This record gives sequence, C-alpha cells and structure tokens, in this order.
Amino acid sequence: MKFKMKRPRFLPDNLMLLMIGTVLAASLLPASGTTALVFNNITNGAICLLFFLHGAKLSKESVIAGAGHWRLHLTVLLCTFLILPLLGFGLKPLLSQLVTPDLYLGVLFVCVLPSTVQSSIAFTSVARGNVPAAVCAASASNLLGIFLTPVLVGLLVVAHSGDLIQFDAIRNIALQLLLPFVAGQIARRWIGPWVESHKPMLKIVDQGSILLVVYTAFSEAVNQGLWQQLPSESLLGLLLINALLLGLILTISMFGSRWLGFNKEDEITIVFCGSKKSLASGIPMAKVLFAGPALGAIVLPLMLFHQLQLMVCAILAARYARRKAEVIGPAPKAGSLANAKAAENDAQQIVR
Repeated sequence: MKFKMKRPRFLPDNLMLLMIGTVLAASLLPASGTTALVFNNITNGAICLLFFLHGAKLSKESVIAGAGHWRLHLTVLLCTFLILPLLGFGLKPLLSQLVTPDLYLGVLFVCVLPSTVQSSIAFTSVARGNVPAAVCAASASNLLGIFLTPVLVGLLVVAHSGDLIQFDAIRNIALQLLLPFVAGQIARRWIGPWVESHKPMLKIVDQGSILLVVYTAFSEAVNQGLWQQLPSESLLGLLLINALLLGLILTISMFGSRWLGFNKEDEITIVFCGSKKSLASGIPMAKVLFAGPALGAIVLPLMLFHQLQLMVCAILAARYARRKAEVIGPAPKAGSLANAKAAENDAQQIVR
C-alpha cells in the first residue's frame, strides 16, 4: 500500500518556495555585466515563447471574446490608473511620515505605472482565470501607460514629458508580446492540438518566465545597492507602505469585481491585471521622467513593490487554482477556461 504524506498547511507552495530560492540566489549571486545580459536575453526569449504558446492555445473565438470584454478592460484600467494613484496621493499624510520625501515620490511613481504584462498573464493562467481577456487587458494597460503615466506623473509628481520613450516602448511591446502571440495564433492550425496535449509544458513556461523575471529584476536591484541605500527604519517603512497599497488594491479589485457581477474567471483577471505595476516599463520611464541623485530612491519603491506583488500573487494564484471546478456566478464566456474537468487536472498539477 502506497502512503502519501500530506503537505503541511504552513509550508508555501512549490512556486513560492522556488521564488524565495530565486530571491536568495539573486541576493548572493546577482547577475551582472555579460551574465546579466545573457539572463535578460533568456528572459525575453521565455516571454516570447510564453506568448507564442498562449497564442497557439487560444482559439480565435476566445481571443475575440476576450478583446470584446470592455467592462473587464475598463475595470482593470480604473484600478491601474485611477484608484491606486488616488490611494497613494490621498494617504500622503500617513505615508510621508514613514519614508523620506524622495521615497514618497517613488511611491507615487509606482502608483501611476501601467500593469505588468508577462507575470499578470502567467499568474492568470496558473489561477485558471480568463487568459484571453488578461492578454488584452494587460497589453492595453501597458500601451496606454506609455501615454497616461507621464500625464499622471505631471499631475501628481512633477511636470515633465515622456515623449522620448514612447516609440521604443511601443516597439518592445510589439516585438516581445503581440508579435509572438499573433504568430502563435497563425501557427495554431498546425500545432494547436499538440499544445493542448502538452499542458505541463505550458505550466513550466508560465512559472519559468516568472522565476526569470524575479531573478533578473532582483539582481539589478542588488547591483544598484538595494541593501545599502536606506537605513533599516526607512526600508521597513517602505515595505509597510508597499504592503498597504498592494493589500488595498487587491481587496478593492477582488470585492469590487464581485460587486460588479463578474464571474470567477474574470475576477481573477481583474485582480492580477489591475493590481500589478510594471518594473520593465517603470525603470526606463523613471530614467526619462526623473534625473539627478534622487533617481535611485525613486526607483527603489518600484523594485520592492515588484518583488512583493510577485510573491503575494503567487500565493493568490495557488489558492485560486485549488478551488473546486464548478461554475461560480454567471456562466463563463467563450474566452474563459471553462472546461471543468481539464481545469481541475491543471489545478492539481499546479499545486504539487
């Protein structure tokens, strides 16, 4: 008789353990120079492969349904570009007491950034959410952020122009995200059934891309003197602020989506796309929008927020994945991952 030991409830899931190990590895052995360049190229390649496989997996009908889900996209944009900036600005009397003025400026900058793309979609996939809508919502947020973030920075932080980064940002999004996705859609007629029958491979690409983003981002933070730039009390205050803002936007997006009548798959998409902030877009924007010695302190809150959101969302994704394969609320739309039996099998594979 084969005995299977039950996993202790206090032990983090496998993805979380891998992320903790990745952060420790980046702290002890951060990638730099040529090694960092190699890891960046590998990460970019993994992201392209992720979008190619998602494009090959999703039917044309699912993509059209996801793109037409305007209520979901509007909700994500409101969370990203309205609710969180208002929280950061409205809580200034409290937040400014915990950190230096430059760090609070960095906190405001985090609040006005667009959503991250690759990890939002990967977490949505792991959690069995509405992946087609996540692709559209996260990409739209990133594209609109190229124009909205400089405007919001001008309103809430300082008056400055972001024109110099617009073309490069659009080009990078097109080359890294949209082009592979379209290529996957074109190739679906030939490789779609093979991708459907190799879902564990897609899981490896999902989680592998997250770990690569964690390592490269944390390596850059460590190389920029992450642990030497701040006294311990300021670092603690910054961590508390990031945790507070992330907790508030996650709570608002989760319960707000339920109040608005979205089903569980759409709720997952709103939670992961509406609460995330993009490190990849934020750092080049910061280099253009800010200058001088304050740049390091302005970027630091984004680095810490990025790490915190990845870890917290990994826990949330695992909890969503463990839910029972049953319809909650309105019937899932065509773009939802609504095959109950297949979804349950995916969830079991994820949490092992």
